[in-house]
Amino acid sequence: MRVRFWGTRGSIAAPGPDTVRYGGNTSCVEVVTQAGHHFVMDCGTGARPLGIEMVESANGPIKTTILLSHTHWDHIQGFPFFQPLFEEGSEITVYAPLGVGRSLADVLAGQMEFTYFPVELGQLPAKIDYKDLVEGEYEVNGARVITQYLNHPTMTLGYRVEADGVSVCYICDHEPYSTTLWHAESEPGLMDSILHLNDRKHAEFMAGADLVIHDSQYTPDEYPKKKGWGHSTYEYVVEMASAAGAKRVILTHHEPTHTDYELDQIQYQAQELARKRGHGLEVSAASEGWCTEIVPQLTTTAAASK
Repeated sequence: MRVRFWGTRGSIAAPGPDTVRYGGNTSCVEVVTQAGHHFVMDCGTGARPLGIEMVESANGPIKTTILLSHTHWDHIQGFPFFQPLFEEGSEITVYAPLGVGRSLADVLAGQMEFTYFPVELGQLPAKIDYKDLVEGEYEVNGARVITQYLNHPTMTLGYRVEADGVSVCYICDHEPYSTTLWHAESEPGLMDSILHLNDRKHAEFMAGADLVIHDSQYTPDEYPKKKGWGHSTYEYVVEMASAAGAKRVILTHHEPTHTDYELDQIQYQAQELARKRGHGLEVSAASEGWCTEIVPQLTTTAAASK
């Protein structure tokens, strides 16, 4: 699978000279399978440049799947600017957590009412299908998509996409269930040592993943004042991903006030914690434009035979 970041901020877009390297657009990640199936993880403001690139490089009608973690504004505000929506022949399927009250179509139409936007949802030429999801397993465009509820003030899903022999977890937005991570008499850093059952379930969702993309908006010092807002610290993310045996974690949903320099420090501290745990977890902070191909890793036996 190919993974590319188009938006890395949380809460609100933060363009400017202090956010050039890590980016200022809100959440949007592109995932493409070897078969060419296309997934868009969240539709923050990063969906605008992604959509432009998709249209410019398309050889025919565009087909894509949008997986929304939830419908808070920083995860859908790029939807009205997603260029494939304005292209005749485009087929777009939008998945999101089954909510309470209004339908997904009504929620997305809400931010495109005439008061806020010049084009209403029903006027878009693309064919748009809307599908509600609950926690479970789904087959979507040849990929296995596993969903899990996250700890956030509104109904929110994390996604685990498995295809081409690899797995990618996309987890925005999520808060620890407990401020105490480990059983008092257990060795820290191990799955069985996780104190809260739901934190352990969260770690199990990431078990063995080739790549984990995880909200880490706050530092440990900032978190006490933000408790209940539905976001993680880099410390929590590294501890859970390391205990889960994940191979690589990318920290995202950056706090809009964090500068490039501050994110450098967060990345360094997260890497130091991962080294301390000693499970081989690679850690970095997400930056707009970062792209990677994820391929199955050879087993020791297979590697030795080559």
